[in-house]
Amino acid sequence: MKALEEKIQKEGQVYPGNVLKVGSFVNHQIDVPFMCECGKEFYNEFKDAGVNKVLTIEASGIAIAALTAQYFNCPMVFAKKSKTSNIADNVLFATVKSYTHNCVNQIMVEKQFVNPGDKVLIVDDFLAMGEALNGLIKIVEDAGAEVVGAGIIIEKAFQEGGAALREKGYKIHSLARVQSMDAETGKIEFVD
Repeated sequence: MKALEEKIQKEGQVYPGNVLKVGSFVNHQIDVPFMCECGKEFYNEFKDAGVNKVLTIEASGIAIAALTAQYFNCPMVFAKKSKTSNIADNVLFATVKSYTHNCVNQIMVEKQFVNPGDKVLIVDDFLAMGEALNGLIKIVEDAGAEVVGAGIIIEKAFQEGGAALREKGYKIHSLARVQSMDAETGKIEFVD
């Protein structure tokens, strides 16, 4: 998605440790009209897959997942990173290491929200090492549901997550694929 690449070039900031900050439009402040266009792109890619649930992980994926779910006219479900008093004991869970936060979380979804036979589109803001996506896939498959694919706003193609998931047979549709980035110069290059 050329418009997304241009927006990343204009507003994104590269930090040491392969961190790309896009807080001005993706995951701190949300550019809602622009993210709606991203959601529409995911809809166009997966509209024939029978999607009846969109799944993400809190917190940064929630906005784009909700905006995507509106096009499918289906519920959006998000995995929580901590158990609160209002979560039932009947949960699906997975262990996920956060690349950005450098911590491990037990993510969970109540079983009532992902059901056998559901066709689930996973949506998230970033794909780097694939940890979050692998955790969400585990939850869907443990529920007896089907992962129809994943819609990713930005994939760090120089890290192995996307390639490993594609090799396993999952359909990954990334709107922007970063080939390389340099914290010293701020330069970002994209996969053609």
